[in-house]
Amino acid sequence: MGKFSPSTPSVPPPPPLPPPPPDKSDAEIQAKAAEERKRLQLAQGRGSTILTGGEGVADEANIGTKTLLG
Repeated sequence: MGKFSPSTPSVPPPPPLPPPPPDKSDAEIQAKAAEERKRLQLAQGRGSTILTGGEGVADEANIGTKTLLG
């Protein structure tokens, strides 16, 4: 055979395991979740009242129509 004999490659050690997620029963986590739900619920009601963007109404006003009064 030749000078170089086949060898098995060295395998690096696996990375350490990630820390376990916090418990859902933690009062602080539950309070933050409730606060976020409340914030989203309040914001949902305001979204339907905004009818224009930041630039205002882009359409022209309908002022050319004459009406008969009386």
